[in-house]
Amino acid sequence: MTKLEVRLRQEGQYFIPFITAGDPSLEASKKILYLLQEEGAAAIELGVPFSDPMADGPVIQAASERALAHNISLQDVLRLGKELREEGYHTPLILFTYFNPVLHYGLEALVEEAQASGFAGIIVPDLPYEESAPLRAVGKQCDFPVIPLVTPTSKERIESIVSDASGFVYCVSSLGTTGMRQYFADNVEEFLATARAFSPVPTAVGFGVSTGEHVRHFRRHADAVVVGSALVKKIEEAQQALLDPQQIDQALASLRQFVRQLKSE
Repeated sequence: MTKLEVRLRQEGQYFIPFITAGDPSLEASKKILYLLQEEGAAAIELGVPFSDPMADGPVIQAASERALAHNISLQDVLRLGKELREEGYHTPLILFTYFNPVLHYGLEALVEEAQASGFAGIIVPDLPYEESAPLRAVGKQCDFPVIPLVTPTSKERIESIVSDASGFVYCVSSLGTTGMRQYFADNVEEFLATARAFSPVPTAVGFGVSTGEHVRHFRRHADAVVVGSALVKKIEEAQQALLDPQQIDQALASLRQFVRQLKSE
């Protein structure tokens, strides 16, 4: 059983936030990561800035653009993970990156480096399941979860995607890109029940989850809930304060309050 599986099977470990590394700076990202650990995140998706994030909506695209403006790279994100690991950071970090950087880095080299840097798994949102076998094979060899994304589809396809999953299964709540939503797919609960029934590992649901009400609702249908755009939007709103030594504590306090609202029972 992988570190992620163990973590997500523990009582109360259900909240998985996403942030973009380097937005608005690597130093600020590090402080936010410690804040999320203190607030009981089960795991954290750490996004690698990318110039064409096709699975992401405008909020996370803008975060990538801000980080890229400071030349934040995959290597920087790996170094951040290593630095955190050496400091004793214990919340599982999931590397969230598109396939082009993975291919450029080299599949085996990236998995080995990510694992050595303290990451507990990887998500590659633009890599179709049918084309993911080489990366999954490397992950299996290294006992490093390559976390699959599954969307509302036929039961047969859901079963084929999740049956050999490792870490957890990322269930996409509705079709389209990431972003804050008021409504989800009509059959989302049925879809989540199907994925949960076939999956040997915990299931998490994300894409559009943006309020405490959403989190409470989806907790009844999945083992974990992913919140990305809503948190990234709060970081965007506080970016100037997060870069100002005189204001950063107040900005972090505001982010902490938002996280607590998301997790309110």
